[in-house]
Amino acid sequence: MTPRFRNVRRIGPVQVASYLARGRIRHLAACTAPRCDFSAEYDSRAAAELAARTHRCSA
Repeated sequence: MTPRFRNVRRIGPVQVASYLARGRIRHLAACTAPRCDFSAEYDSRAAAELAARTHRCSA
């Protein structure tokens, strides 16, 4: 089953979203720029948003 993303927010080219996985809320930051492979999961929303703000695309 694919996760249902909630509270999706765009910070520059990075999208930050929350979802429920195995009974826990997880947070994801993923870059939407072409040929940029950045994506990461975090335990807190603040950490995901910090990663989105400091991300620099390598592409």
